[in-house]
Amino acid sequence: MGLSDTISSAVETTTGHAGAMGAALATLAQEPGLSIEQLRMPLGRTQSATVRLVDQLVADGHAERRPGRDQRSVAVVLTPKGAEAAARVLASRERALSDAVGALTPGERKALTATLEKVLARITTGRAHADQICRLCDLAACPEPACPVELAARDLQQDSGRAEKEVIRA
Repeated sequence: MGLSDTISSAVETTTGHAGAMGAALATLAQEPGLSIEQLRMPLGRTQSATVRLVDQLVADGHAERRPGRDQRSVAVVLTPKGAEAAARVLASRERALSDAVGALTPGERKALTATLEKVLARITTGRAHADQICRLCDLAACPEPACPVELAARDLQQDSGRAEKEVIRA
């Protein structure tokens, strides 16, 4: 909780906004053009709260709305100002994490990484939860094919699919 609070504080200081603003910037920087529905999932917010957040991003000059994949959706895309803000968010997150593990030796960092990968995989309960866990992740540092949270979510989806097939056969 202490590390989470430290990261949240660093991100809020960087954005000048409490709440999900930093996570929205980071998410949109790494997955441009998400619809409001797609953006709300990793943020763990309601549709209306996500609309208000996007309104704030647009008002601050960080994002713009563009036509979505269909007539009913809107794609949210960062402006250059928003991309810079997202880079600052990810840098503040990185500094907070680096400060937290700064006293560890390389061997201790490696052991911590291996331990946290197991813990993260264990606590992942599904696709939506995986997206929430990774909402402030640096996808360049933890690419999707190697991400323990992503791998756990995929395993859960496959297990769910197998269970469904078993029920159908029965």
